[in-house]
Amino acid sequence: MSEKFQHKYRIASARASWWDYGWSGAYFITICTANRTHFFGEIKDNKMQLSPMGLLADVFWHEIKNHAVNVELGAFVVMPNHIHGILILDKPEIVTSTANANVETRHALSLQQQQIPTQTPAQRRFQNQGKNTVSSIIGSYKSAVTKHANRLGLKHEEESFGWQSRFHDHIIRNDDEYQRINDYIESNPSSWNNDKFFS
Repeated sequence: MSEKFQHKYRIASARASWWDYGWSGAYFITICTANRTHFFGEIKDNKMQLSPMGLLADVFWHEIKNHAVNVELGAFVVMPNHIHGILILDKPEIVTSTANANVETRHALSLQQQQIPTQTPAQRRFQNQGKNTVSSIIGSYKSAVTKHANRLGLKHEEESFGWQSRFHDHIIRNDDEYQRINDYIESNPSSWNNDKFFS
């Protein structure tokens, strides 16, 4: 039975409880618009035609690296009702012993041998909330797009812009998976009719 909070069922988190989302790594991010409304434009001839709101979603994604430290951006696409992107956190590591040193410490995809804290995952997530967690970066991105869309009075058929309250993230574990996701993002507009978000 699902737990209740304030007499309402809680939505179980899809996030990995064993992983700290402030750690270095590459993350595949998907964010949908509220009600999957086509705020961002439309696909024509297998290419995305961005609306003014779609331009905001595009510009503010590329601004992330100017507002967060040790962040790189991989492939990214704006679709009619969602965005896909690869977010890379590449924080410098403090190596405490040569036994734990990883030759690929600067490679964003190496899941480095890190000293695992003794706190619980919930304590680590709370402790690490700040500018450089996946949640804080995506929260700031969503907020910036919403704020500017509302300030400019941008709507779709009289519907004011909004995001779904949550987003999906996936920890990319190796180079093969990174390439597969990269190819998926880049080919997304041409496969729109078969996309699970198509509506």
